[in-house]
Amino acid sequence: MSDSVTALPQRSSRSGSTRGDAHKASPRSDRARSDWRKRFEIAILSGPAIVMFLAFVIFPVFMAAYYGFFKWKGFGVPTNFVGFANYVAIFNDQNFHDALAHNGFILVMSLVMQGPAAVAFALLLNQNIRGRSLIRVLIFVPYVISEVIVGTGWGLMLQYTGAVNDMLTNMGLGAFAHDWIADPNIAIWTLMVIISWKYIGFAIILMLAGIQGIPEELYEAAAIDGASYWQIQRWITLPLLGPTIRVWAFLSIIGSLQLFDLVYIIWGQYVASTAGTSTMATYMVREGRLAGNYGFGNAVAVVIFVISLAIALTYQRFVLRRDTAGALTEAPGKKQN
Repeated sequence: MSDSVTALPQRSSRSGSTRGDAHKASPRSDRARSDWRKRFEIAILSGPAIVMFLAFVIFPVFMAAYYGFFKWKGFGVPTNFVGFANYVAIFNDQNFHDALAHNGFILVMSLVMQGPAAVAFALLLNQNIRGRSLIRVLIFVPYVISEVIVGTGWGLMLQYTGAVNDMLTNMGLGAFAHDWIADPNIAIWTLMVIISWKYIGFAIILMLAGIQGIPEELYEAAAIDGASYWQIQRWITLPLLGPTIRVWAFLSIIGSLQLFDLVYIIWGQYVASTAGTSTMATYMVREGRLAGNYGFGNAVAVVIFVISLAIALTYQRFVLRRDTAGALTEAPGKKQN
């Protein structure tokens, strides 16, 4: 009787240990099920976007690369295989060199002309001045106007018999009247003025949002320490506005490399090259679609894509790396290096 009594606690102890081991193993299985559930949710939510990206971005790029190896009229199955002849012709064409140079000029001047002006206007609009909301709206209006309307309006005003020259003549400044569109010495600068007028509103709003995101306590502490207004902007505003400036510069660079609509609307498909405002995109349309050589046009599209991708990756690697790294979060249980 005593042996049976003493044996019961031992059996209960072993059974309790088994239940304890099972209880210890359950968090791992729960965590594994949770990880699979998260992966499934991510796949469901991101799946349609990935399909759309593959269908409308990646697939057309590969198809353009494929058609670029043919002399193709744009219909039917391409059969006239020319290999890399289209690409060789592109890089041997002086017109493409000029278009590439124009894109480079637009890229640099967009940053130089719009960047400082956008920061200055953002600092001004961040002050408590009368009519600030109305000024913000008026500055942003050109950005939301269609490129077709902007190009048509500026094209009519900048003709030799247009409104701009008439205004200069009526003001007694007729000596300054020019053929702003067709003169190759000033046409590219005319384009830069139009681009800056059209897109600087977006840059100003972006800079203003970045400035308003800076903690007010930093300005108050600097003022208590005796810093002047310009010292505060130099040592607080501009450094903390750096990520916003770099993102805007990235968007401006990509837009400058792919500029097409304003040039095509104002200068047309043929005048742009003689006026010195052609871009890689207008070159692609003129030498591809308008010339009936769609294979060559696809090759030009691939070249533009490769140039844009190379510049974008280089910019992200050496300029945006710190900003993107700071935006990432580590998984639970992992330490940041």
